[in-house]
This record gives sequence, C-alpha cells and structure tokens, in this order.
Amino acid sequence: MRMKHLLKMLDLSTQDITDILNLADQLKYELRHGIEHKYLAGKTLGLIFEKASTRTRVSFEVGMYQLGGMPLFLSADHMQIGRGEPVEDTARVLSRYLDGIMIRTFAQEEVEALAKHGSIPIVNGLTDFCHPCQILADLMTIREKKGKLEGLKACFIGDGNNMMNSLIVGCLKMGMKISVACPEGYDPDPRVLEFAKGNPDFVLCRSPKEAAKDADVVFTDVWASMGQEEEAAARRTAFAGYQVNAELMALAHPDAMVQHCLPAHRGEEITADVFEAHADEIFEEAENRLHAQKAVLVKLMGNKE
Repeated sequence: MRMKHLLKMLDLSTQDITDILNLADQLKYELRHGIEHKYLAGKTLGLIFEKASTRTRVSFEVGMYQLGGMPLFLSADHMQIGRGEPVEDTARVLSRYLDGIMIRTFAQEEVEALAKHGSIPIVNGLTDFCHPCQILADLMTIREKKGKLEGLKACFIGDGNNMMNSLIVGCLKMGMKISVACPEGYDPDPRVLEFAKGNPDFVLCRSPKEAAKDADVVFTDVWASMGQEEEAAARRTAFAGYQVNAELMALAHPDAMVQHCLPAHRGEEITADVFEAHADEIFEEAENRLHAQKAVLVKLMGNKE
C-alpha cells in the first residue's frame, strides 16, 4: 500500500523504510553524478515552522528545488495558525493550495490533525514525540557505512526524547538491536516502550557502559531539547554521567560509528575529541537528511512507487 503521510516511525513497515532508503540511495547517486531527477516538477511543498531549524529548513527547501518543485516557507508567526486558527481549518485551506506540507512543531497531535483534516501528504519534520526524518537519515548512513542494518547493535546515551523514541522504533523494525541508557525520570515515551515490550533486541538501562558494550553505532543528542531551556541546569546535573567520551567508546566495537543529529554541545553530551574523530560520519548523517527526505517527498507526492 502506498504511503499517505510520514507522521511517525511507528506508522512505517519494514518494507516502507527499506523502500525509502533504497530510493534515497538512488537520489544521492543521481545528484552526485549530475543526473537530474525532477520527479516533483510543478509541485509545491508548504513548510510550517513552529520550531526554528537549520538542517530541516535548508534540506527541505533545497530538496524540493532539486526535485523540480517549489518550497514555500510558512512561519507560524506570520500565519493565522499562530493566532489561534484551528489546525483543521488550516489543513483544509492549505490542501487547496499545496501538494504537501512539512511541519516542524511541538505537539504530535497537531501533525496528526493536519493529516486527518487535510487532503494532501503531511511530513513530520519534528515534534516533541518523534523525529522520523532524522532517523531515516541515520539508518541510511549506517547502511552506507556498514553495508547492512539487520543484526547490528545501536545504543543511545542520553535523554528519552524524540530522537530516542524514533530510533528505538526504527532500529527494531529494521532488525537491529538497540540499547538505551537514560537517567530515571527521562525514559522514552510509554507508546514506544509498549511497542518494544517483550522484544529481546531492546534494552533500557541506567548504565551508559552497559548500553555501549559491543555497540556498532553510538548515538547521543543534546541534554536539553528546544523548549526545555529552563531545565538546562537541572538536566546537566541529571545527565552528568551520560557523556559519549573515549572511555565509553572503548566499550563499543573498535570500528563503531558515532551519530549525532546536531547541534552538538561539545563537552556536554559528547567530548570534542570523540566528535571530531567521527565528524565525517556525523556530517554524512547531516547530508543524508537531504537525500532521505527527498525520497519521502517523492514517495508521497510523486508518481514513483
């Protein structure tokens, strides 16, 4: 069945993810070899931002241009949705102008409402619950570097945030093992824990060392996400032992990758030396946001199955 939206990793099947990654690889190859792929010629994508962004905005705007379509930046501050217009009305109006919407916001419910009340594809560019576009790029990067996904072990050290939520789902759906370490009180979302319940390939623990043991890929993210700035001091205390550093990396496989969705706070969740040692992998991961998202847009808005 053809994808209608990208709302969360929980909605995707293993085949959906594989198809997206395969198309992303193809689009990356074509771009690097100067092969035009105007699969979305004449199409328009609205980009709604209620959370600021660097990578999300640039990658979606550039991606739509490369696909022959037009991106339209829509700041919530300059839209009626930012002044209290119901999301269902916004969805129905924009569906009559646009061919698709990408939204980066706080509440997952807002993304789901756009999909429910609109009649065009909706792409979740990030919510407090999940970050599917980033995880697709991460899986793409791992597969590029390791040649496979199934059977590999990933670990995530840090907050049970949107990244951890989506990574758990993505890894398990692709046959990977995933161990996550977070302080008590900062666990992944209950919906994700319910999905992973009873799966022997999933481990939730409090010890970063336990999670990192024999890992093929080590993930981390900032301790205080956007909107949590007032908690930053308390979080620095809570996450003090949850840093990706040389000591932790020594427990992973010798050829283990490091992935970070960026921006990175060197000296907090990751040391500068580990970041720089794995910078090529991390910035390849950032580039792959472009290719993975283009694949999603073509799947949702184009005629390419």
